Amino acid sequence: MMGARPVSDGRGLLGLPSSERWRDAHCVVIGEVAQAHDGSLGMAHAFVDAIADAGADAVKFQTHIAAAESTQLEPWRVTFSPRRETRYEYWRRMEFTEEEWAGLARHARRRGLLFMSSPFSEQAVDLLERIGVPAWKVASGEVGNLALFDRIAATGRPVLVSTGMSPLVEVDEAVARVRKRGLPLAVLQCTSAYPCPPERVGLNMLAVFAERYRCVVGLSDHSGTIYPGLAAATLGAGLVEVHVTLSREMFGPDVPASVTTSELRQLVDGIRFIEVMMTHPSDKNGLADEVKPLRATFTRSVAPARDLAGGTVLSMQDLTVKKPGTGIPPARLPELVGRRLRRDVRADQLLAESDFEES
Repeated sequence: MMGARPVSDGRGLLGLPSSERWRDAHCVVIGEVAQAHDGSLGMAHAFVDAIADAGADAVKFQTHIAAAESTQLEPWRVTFSPRRETRYEYWRRMEFTEEEWAGLARHARRRGLLFMSSPFSEQAVDLLERIGVPAWKVASGEVGNLALFDRIAATGRPVLVSTGMSPLVEVDEAVARVRKRGLPLAVLQCTSAYPCPPERVGLNMLAVFAERYRCVVGLSDHSGTIYPGLAAATLGAGLVEVHVTLSREMFGPDVPASVTTSELRQLVDGIRFIEVMMTHPSDKNGLADEVKPLRATFTRSVAPARDLAGGTVLSMQDLTVKKPGTGIPPARLPELVGRRLRRDVRADQLLAESDFEES
C-alpha cells in the first residue's frame, strides 16, 4: 500500500468545485476520447454526454493542429483506415475550430465534467488557454518537448505528466521544470502499448513516483479493461485515465485499448466503492458487535443427540450441536461430558443449565 497521498488529492490538483458532488471524491476519473470521434464534431459531443452519464469527473480530448506539429513524413502508428490519407492529412481531419472546441468545453461544463485536452503544439496551448482548461495533460510523446513544456508551465495551471515513453531521467527533468514554476503536479504511470497487457501495466510505479516526487500520482491506462484502474485506486492513485469507446464495434486505432461507456460506469462505481472501503477502516471486535444479532441465526447450541432420561451421565455420543445459537455454545460441549441430567430431555431440545444437576 502506498498510504496517504503526500501533497494533495486529485481534487486539489484540478481545482474541482466545492459542491456536494465532489466533497468525498478522492480519485478523479478521466474519460479520454482522443481521436475516437474520427473528426466528427457531433460524435465528439456524443462522447461528452456518454462520459458524463457514466459518472466520470472529466472528459479529455487531444488538440492537434497538423501544420504546427507534423510533416508529411510522419509514419502511422498502426494502419487502421481504408482512406488513402497520410498521417498529416489524418491530423487535419481531426482538427476542430476554436469555436467548436469552445462549444465542446461549454457542453462538458454543463454536464458537470472538467473539460481537458492534451495540446500537441504551442499553438494548441494558446487555443486551449483561450478556451480555459483546469489543468494540462502532457502526452507521453511530448514530455521531452521542452518548448511545449515551458509554454504549458507559463500558464500557471496544474500539470499532469504522462510517462508512457520516458525513462526516469526524462521524468525527473519534466518534474523539475514544473516544480521550478511552483505548480501543482501529478505524475501518471503509463505504458504506451495499445492495448497494454497486464504484465506491462506497471502498477508498482505508483509507489515509486509517490516516493520519488512526493506528488499526486495516477494511472493512464491502455489495457482496455477496468482492472488496472480499480487496482490503482486501491493503491492510492489520485487520478485514473482510460480511453473510452461507445462500442467495441467502433472504428479507430484506439478502440482495442479503450473501455466501453458501460465499463466506464463500472470503473467509476468500483472506484467510489473502493474509496468508501479505504476511508472506513474496521475494528474486528466492533464488527462482531454490529452483527451480534445474527449469531443466534447462524451459530449453534448444544443439544441431545437422542431422547435421554433424567439421571443420565452424559457422554460425547449423547450430545450434538445444532442451530440456532440461543443455548449453550458449542465451545462448552467438552465440559458437559460427565454431567448428570436432572430431568428427561428430548432429541434436538437445546440444553440449558437448568437441565443439569449441580456439579
